[in-house]
Amino acid sequence: MNFTRWSARLPGTQRRAAARDDHSSVPAARAESVRPKPTATPPGGTPQAPPAMAGPGLEALSARDILGRLPAPVALLHGPEHRITYVNAAYTSAFGPRPCGAPAAEAMPELAELSLLPLMDQVLRSGTPRTVKSRKVRAGDSWTVTCTPVAADGPDGEAGVLVYATDVTDHAEAAERLRTSERRHRETAVTLQRSLLPQELEQPDDLRIAATYQPGGTDAAVGGDWYDVITLGAGRTALVIGDVMGRGVRAAAVMGQLRTAVRAYARLDLPPHEVLQLLDVLAAEIDASQIATCVYAVHDPNEGHLVYASAGHLPILVCDEDGTVHRAEDPTGPPLGTGGWVHTSGTIALPPGSTAVLYTDGLVERRSEDIDEGVASLERALSGAKGSPQVVCDRLIRSLGVTAEHDDDVAVLVVQHPARTGSSAELFHNASLELLGGIEAAPRARAFATGVLASWRFPMELCDLGVLAASELVANSLQHGTPPMRLGLRRTDRRLIIEVTDGDDHLPRRRRAEPADEAGRGISIVATIASSWGSRRTPGGGKAVWCEFALPG
Repeated sequence: MNFTRWSARLPGTQRRAAARDDHSSVPAARAESVRPKPTATPPGGTPQAPPAMAGPGLEALSARDILGRLPAPVALLHGPEHRITYVNAAYTSAFGPRPCGAPAAEAMPELAELSLLPLMDQVLRSGTPRTVKSRKVRAGDSWTVTCTPVAADGPDGEAGVLVYATDVTDHAEAAERLRTSERRHRETAVTLQRSLLPQELEQPDDLRIAATYQPGGTDAAVGGDWYDVITLGAGRTALVIGDVMGRGVRAAAVMGQLRTAVRAYARLDLPPHEVLQLLDVLAAEIDASQIATCVYAVHDPNEGHLVYASAGHLPILVCDEDGTVHRAEDPTGPPLGTGGWVHTSGTIALPPGSTAVLYTDGLVERRSEDIDEGVASLERALSGAKGSPQVVCDRLIRSLGVTAEHDDDVAVLVVQHPARTGSSAELFHNASLELLGGIEAAPRARAFATGVLASWRFPMELCDLGVLAASELVANSLQHGTPPMRLGLRRTDRRLIIEVTDGDDHLPRRRRAEPADEAGRGISIVATIASSWGSRRTPGGGKAVWCEFALPG
């Protein structure tokens, strides 16, 4: 075997011209030119000896000698059946002895385990070297193998393939440990993210709500997308969705802090823009480098619209019953944590039969297109999406091409205001009375509440409790409030709501009255007999005080 014909193709060897075996063909003049010259003797010194040779030249070694000394497994195969011509000692040590002349498919199972046989056919036909990286055999070791074509100098003049393997087991195991660590880190972040999201959405009486959260694919770190639904009392509901910029556990932790803060601020029953003002300050205190977007909206069944405020978030979309889609435009402020901005609230209609969608940028943002095009695609998908809120969620995600390998987190919150007819509509009623003030207002309010509750066919005990609560709330408003005053009664399929509004913006508080006090027990009585109670300031000035009773059954 002539090593000089293919030694330059061996991986890891220097590409240099091989010396010819026949030195007699070298011209005499050239032989003289490459012969070491005697070193001149320095004056008064002894002649210096020529440097010692490091060893025999490459031409003095045979291919078998070189391949046999290599620490990496090497095999030489010839012909279309890849018959074994030679294996070195390292190959025998790694895979066992292999009989010369046997086809590789029969005598070298490791090549089949490494999926090399088709590759060797391709190398033999094309004459182009090919390499496969980090393939594992059944024994568990990993190998990187290079198949190099060999000229037709084998038996019967057949071309061959030189197989050169490198053991990369340590490298593969280290890479696998790294992948396992990254996978565990991601699973931890996903678990944290999901644990911080609502485990079960609150379902208000007047709305039907569903939400979906989908983390990014395995190559994308978990982000800070989040949503929430908060019942505020008196039939009102807060809807929240946000996105913390950044990835990993840190973004999920900041998201959890913001979601907890939103729930606390929501209990104050503040207007949406005031909630965002508080969140803006808190976001800067948590981490000034973490910027978050958020939209906070409140639905009041008596108003028929959403009151919302946005901090750099994408607009709310509302689809009417006929498929017309509306986009909530202004007002939109900068993201949370930037500071120095006064947020304002806006409104968008949410009539019966309509559907509202709140979402994060992972649903509509694509690297290949402008985000406005993504929002327009969502509008088209929403206009044709029918069914329950969960069905609408799933259809929107499919329509926007979000898969398990999506490169960003996605959160979607779908809110439907159902149009009730027939027996379902009979369970929802409203009644109100304008209170003109004076001593006759209290008896008129009691008589009105008695008549309305009796017409709604409530049990006698619930009617008595409702009339007592209405009387105490009206009396409190007459004593501490200012006109205009109004008594409102509302029933749903699950509760009775009594609400009194007036023009004074001082909110009542529950206090403990002393035995000798003639007043101060009204709110305590209401809090004792009702399921819940609360108060809030109204947008036009004034306040509203309300209480709720759960319906039996």
